[in-house]
Amino acid sequence: MRRVLAIARKEFIHIIRDPRLLMVIMAMPLLQLFLYSYALSFDVRNIPAATLDFDHTTQSRQYLQALQQSNYFTVNQSLGSYDEVDKAFESNTDKIVVVVASGFGNDLAAGRSGNVQILIDGSDANSAQLANGYSAALSRVYSGKVIVSQVQAKGFSTASVPSLSTNTRVWYNPTGQSAAFYVPGLIVVLVTMVLVLQTANTLVREKENGTYEQLIVSPIRRIELMIGKIAPWACIGALQIVVISTIGILVFGIPFRGSALLLAVCSLLYVTCALGLGLIVSARASSVDTANQMAALLSFLPTFMLSGFIFPISSMPWFLQVLSYFYPARYFMVITRTIFLKGGGLDVLWPQVLALVIFAVVIITLAASMYQERA
Repeated sequence: MRRVLAIARKEFIHIIRDPRLLMVIMAMPLLQLFLYSYALSFDVRNIPAATLDFDHTTQSRQYLQALQQSNYFTVNQSLGSYDEVDKAFESNTDKIVVVVASGFGNDLAAGRSGNVQILIDGSDANSAQLANGYSAALSRVYSGKVIVSQVQAKGFSTASVPSLSTNTRVWYNPTGQSAAFYVPGLIVVLVTMVLVLQTANTLVREKENGTYEQLIVSPIRRIELMIGKIAPWACIGALQIVVISTIGILVFGIPFRGSALLLAVCSLLYVTCALGLGLIVSARASSVDTANQMAALLSFLPTFMLSGFIFPISSMPWFLQVLSYFYPARYFMVITRTIFLKGGGLDVLWPQVLALVIFAVVIITLAASMYQERA
C-alpha cells in the first residue's frame, strides 16, 4: 500500500503542477455543463410565423389573432401573396405561414368548415413537427369556440351538450424543463470524457518522457503501478460527480428524489469502468496523439450517441440498439436519471447495477492483462 500511495502521490503532484491540465479537468466540465444545459433544449417556443389572409373578415382576423396571442408563435409579418412565402422561408425569417382562404368567414357563418392552410419550413425537422402539432391544436381549439358560439347564437344552451373532460398530469418533471433531463445525463458524458482521456495519457506520457523504464525496473509491481496511476483520477472523477450534481440541484433546480448512497455506489462502479477503458487505450497506444484519438473514439462518441443522452435508444436502428448494450454508459445513464428524477431504488435498478458490476470486473481484468502483456 505504501508503494501504491507513493505512485498516487507522484501522479497527483504532476496533475497540480500543470495549470493547463487543471483547467481541462476542472473548468472545462463546468463550462460544458452550463453550455449543454442552456443550449440543448427541445422546448420550442416563439416560432417565427407569417400570415397570409385572403379573406379579410372579422372571423379571419380573430383566428389569426388567436395564433398571435399564443406562446408558441411570434407573428412577424403579414404576406400579400403566395410569391412571398418562398422568400420568407429562404431568408429564414419565418418557419411557418398560416394561409386563410377566401370565404373563410362566410363558411363559418353558414356552419361549414373554414379552409386554412399551414405551410411549414421542413428544413428543421424538430421545429417543423412541433409547429405542425401546435398549429393543429390551436385550430381545434378555435373550431370548438366557433361551434359553441354558433350554438349559443341559435338560442340553444351549451350546458346540455356532452363534452369530454381531460385532466393531464405530468409526473417527475411537471414544468417540462429540459435541464432536468440533460443534467443527470451530463454526469455520465462529462465524467467519461475526462477520465478516459486523461487515464489514457498517463502511462503513454511516461513512455514519451522516458521515465517508464525507470518505473518498470523499480521494485514496484505492475498492478501496484496501475492502481497508483489511476487512484488520483478516481478521486477527481468522484469530485466531478459531486460538483456537477450539486450545481444541477442548486443552480438548475434539478430534483434529487433517490438514494445518495446508491448513486455513490453506482458512480464508483462507472468510474472504475471509465478508468479501465483509459488503461486499455494506454496499453495499446504508442503516442499521446494516438491515445487521444482512441480515447475519443471509445468514450465520447459512444457515450454521446449510444447511451440515450439525447436520442432515445428505442428509435435507433436495431444494430445500434444491440451495440449500445456493450457500453456501460447506457446503464449509468438510466441510473442517474432514475435516481434524480424518479427516486428509483435498487429494486428497479438492479439490472443496470449488475451490468455495471460485470463491466467493471471485465474491463479492469482486461486492462490488467493487456498492461502485463505490454509491460
